[in-house]
Amino acid sequence: MSSEKEGVRHTADVPSITPGPSRATLRTSDGVRIEAVHSPCETRGTVRTAQGVHTASVPDTAVVVAHGFTGSVDRPAVRRAARAFARRAGVVTFSFRGHGGSGGRSTVGDREVLDLAAAVRWARELGYARVATVGFSMGGSVVLRHAALAKDDPGARTDAVVAVSAPARWYYRGTPAMRRVHWMITRPAGRLVGRYGLRTRIHDRDWDPVPMSPVEAVPLIAPVPLLIVHGDSDPYFPVDHPRSLAAAGPAELWLERGMGHAENAADDALLARIADWLSVP
Repeated sequence: MSSEKEGVRHTADVPSITPGPSRATLRTSDGVRIEAVHSPCETRGTVRTAQGVHTASVPDTAVVVAHGFTGSVDRPAVRRAARAFARRAGVVTFSFRGHGGSGGRSTVGDREVLDLAAAVRWARELGYARVATVGFSMGGSVVLRHAALAKDDPGARTDAVVAVSAPARWYYRGTPAMRRVHWMITRPAGRLVGRYGLRTRIHDRDWDPVPMSPVEAVPLIAPVPLLIVHGDSDPYFPVDHPRSLAAAGPAELWLERGMGHAENAADDALLARIADWLSVP
């Protein structure tokens, strides 16, 4: 697995903001086809939040959702997150390479920054002036690295970042859940389970070079606003991961009592709070 300069070229079958959900095929700078869905904002004009009713230019904002490892654009938890965010903004969801209907093979957080860059660029070309990224687990590591690496690219940069259940560092094996993940990634039998059991096609080569870690990316994100969200009952990454991320640079940290891992554990109330946070310029 290897990194290269992040950038995007893509093809899409939707030229502008449309009244209903629309599917598109994006193409990354390294030529991988990525399936994506655009869901326009459901709310126009006035918005009801936990703080009351106010007027907001919600059609100007898009949230790009980056799912976790073995997820995809059509997984129920991803669609639920998309519906929650669509009450406040337009939403772009997509499947990372090697996942769902996208092409290529997963590099488990390395070249996935190119997939996210393609999705962000598409959101801007759809007409959104402000684009925020929300990533879960592996997607959380990707939104952090993308925010650091694409900050000088006007088309692919993000205006706000939320990393939910993200790892701080690579190669973590300190929990049984992560030891199972590493077995699936590194063993031929595990990759077969990923392909046929979880619709996730995993690259069989090691990273070369090892990409920038999430905790190394965090100091490079400012002045873009950054929110770190993590559950204190996460079975994959204990709370030293979010604390390390928040300590690495300007960031707000939410440690959620009783929450498990990633999009499957993010309930509607938490998603609404994240949407509220993202709505603040």
